[in-house]
Amino acid sequence: MLFHKISTTIILLLFLVACKEESKSNIKKESKKINVVDSVLTDSSKIKKTKEKFELTEENAIDFFFNYSKELKANKVKLTTSLGSFTIQLYDNVPYHKANFIYLTRKGYFDNTQFHRVVKNFIIQGGNSDNRATSKKRSEIGRYLLPPDTRKGHKHHRGTVSMPSSEINNPHMLASPFEFFIVVTKPGSYHLDGEYTPFGKIIQGMDIVDKINSQDVGKGDWPSINIYIKKAEVIE
Repeated sequence: MLFHKISTTIILLLFLVACKEESKSNIKKESKKINVVDSVLTDSSKIKKTKEKFELTEENAIDFFFNYSKELKANKVKLTTSLGSFTIQLYDNVPYHKANFIYLTRKGYFDNTQFHRVVKNFIIQGGNSDNRATSKKRSEIGRYLLPPDTRKGHKHHRGTVSMPSSEINNPHMLASPFEFFIVVTKPGSYHLDGEYTPFGKIIQGMDIVDKINSQDVGKGDWPSINIYIKKAEVIE
């Protein structure tokens, strides 16, 4: 009888020890699982969020170009066209328009656009195109207009580079930032003064501007043969 009680006690003790060991094992396994989850969470926290793409708007364009102009030292842009190249010097005292032109140049906007309007003995106008790539670039840069800046003493002499105004719902003659025109008229087209913003002048290659102006045109003053701006680059 005594032997039976001792045996029962030993079996009970062995059972309790086994249960205790199994409990420890489960705790270790559970602890392992938590560590793995923590590791995954830690790794995920290191993944950098994609930066939101910056777009210019009516609300932020003025402040952006005001700050952008403060850092600008360059004031010349060279345009290489399918008919030759010429260089523009930008005026320092029209900071928004100068900054806009350099910004778009650095963004590669003008590359592969065209001189889409040629009016004999008057102007050539560039910065647009009938291809989808140009439209896509505009949408990626943003939708905005620039205020006119016509009281800085610049006139529309021959060789002046100026910015046309948007034709859509624009009673205040806000400038269309993606396009520009160059005056060809001798000595100038002064009836444009006060309406459009001159922001630069041709300092080299006016003969190329004249060559573009001499091309045959079709309906809407669009040149019969496409005249491309192959490359626009800031001269640092």
